[in-house]
Amino acid sequence: MFKSLAGRRRAALIPLAAALLLQPIAPLQAQVNRLPRDTPNLPHLGDGQTMSLSAERRLGDHMARAIFRDPDYLDDPVLGDYLASLWRPLIEAAQRRGELSPEMAERFAWRLMISRDNTVNAFAMPGGNLGVHLGLIAMTANADELASVLAHELTHVTQRHIARNIDKQSQQAPLLLAGMLLGILAASAANNADIGGAAIAGGQALAVQNQLNFSRDMEREADRVGFGVMRDAGFEGQGFVTMFERLQQSARLNDDGGFPYLRSHPLTTERMADMRARLPMHDHASHRGQPHGHSTSPHNAWMHALMAARARVLAEAGADRQRVRPDEHQATATTGDGPTRAARHYATALAALKQRNLNTAINATEALLQQPGLDASALPVAEALAVEVLLQAPADQRIGGQPLPAWADRLATRGTRTGLLMAAQAARAGGQPAAMARASERLLTWVTERPTDALAWQTLATLYRAQNQALRAVRADAEAQVAMLDYPGAIDRFKSAQNLARSQPQADHFELSILDARTREIMRLQTDIERDAAEQRGGR
Repeated sequence: MFKSLAGRRRAALIPLAAALLLQPIAPLQAQVNRLPRDTPNLPHLGDGQTMSLSAERRLGDHMARAIFRDPDYLDDPVLGDYLASLWRPLIEAAQRRGELSPEMAERFAWRLMISRDNTVNAFAMPGGNLGVHLGLIAMTANADELASVLAHELTHVTQRHIARNIDKQSQQAPLLLAGMLLGILAASAANNADIGGAAIAGGQALAVQNQLNFSRDMEREADRVGFGVMRDAGFEGQGFVTMFERLQQSARLNDDGGFPYLRSHPLTTERMADMRARLPMHDHASHRGQPHGHSTSPHNAWMHALMAARARVLAEAGADRQRVRPDEHQATATTGDGPTRAARHYATALAALKQRNLNTAINATEALLQQPGLDASALPVAEALAVEVLLQAPADQRIGGQPLPAWADRLATRGTRTGLLMAAQAARAGGQPAAMARASERLLTWVTERPTDALAWQTLATLYRAQNQALRAVRADAEAQVAMLDYPGAIDRFKSAQNLARSQPQADHFELSILDARTREIMRLQTDIERDAAEQRGGR
């Protein structure tokens, strides 16, 4: 199973960052234009003078750079593909509606970043970055509920709420905030509770904490615009209402701090009533030419049930809890409707795999694949599970009568990120030169089109090493560091690749020219960061 890029060390990093630091800085009494809710063509609160898109992107990259190093950061391709399948139509709908300008669409990162944390939270960051906790995915009942949260957070970005809030502070506030984030992350990573506690308890941190909420007007606008975006993206607006109700009820029944989302996005009676009132208005009108009640969302109960189950298992940290989880799921796998039973088989297999209980994992995977009525949209997830299990099994092990290479080839032909990465892992495990060469070519095409995919670059580097292509492996490692915004690390690896290329008897001058150009480019980026930091220090 795929692991965090930084490894697994349990520390309360992302919840702290989300609750205290990653929300934009804004006074609770922020002054904004206020108009009646039923006023047609409401102006966007994001209109007006704000920090530049470039400045907001730089600040977002500064924060993302720290999160990439957080031990709780999780690059799980299976969940990542699912979230992206919700995120893409929301982005496209926001563009069609004019909420997301072409300039912002081009300049912002639009990263989805997953945290292993089991608390219910999601947060927007500057520059188009969005954080999602496993706990949020696990507690949603369907794709529409999860899409409602993503649409709400997307709207905070598109309406420039973050930039407007930052503008209300001094010029030093953005980097001050980011610096505090880095300090707390460093203290937590070092397991130094004294340093972390001092940072949180300090008067400066308390002052920031008291300014982290969006204004009520901005929350209402994120609801209103986000509702329209998710509807136009093909999701059911009812998901907004049921998500509000689920959050409110769950937080009331489990007041244990597990719902930081409600601290930064407090629910009010007015917000909930407003969303309920919007449903009849939309349900009695045609929806962008679609018939009443039509949903273009490809995500049904089967797919979401499996993804929520995956999030629950991956969020479990306690070894004792993991030991009993497979038996719990297995005992109830024959009850409930089809999606519910499928989710239990899936969770049983994943939990057993984490405990190296291969027999249980194999049996549960086969039960999932044989589940009556298994929807076609959920089949790739079941295939990916078969590959995950067989990657940890003996080479001659089979699932459904098929060995690992057969499952990997089937998954690779789907062309998804999950399929390409798992097929690459299977090719590496098999050690067959032809299979590794095919997997390398597929991954190279992928990263050429998507150069910010760090895990794909890392997987490609592993394949190159297995094929004794040292120069390509070092360069792929360097590109992975660039994708994670670690420019010093990337520069070191690019220089190593240059030295390696020059030491070869017959140097490839074309490859050397590429390495030289990339090294200069990344060095310029690092110089810009250092210059900005120096200017900020000089301006204090």
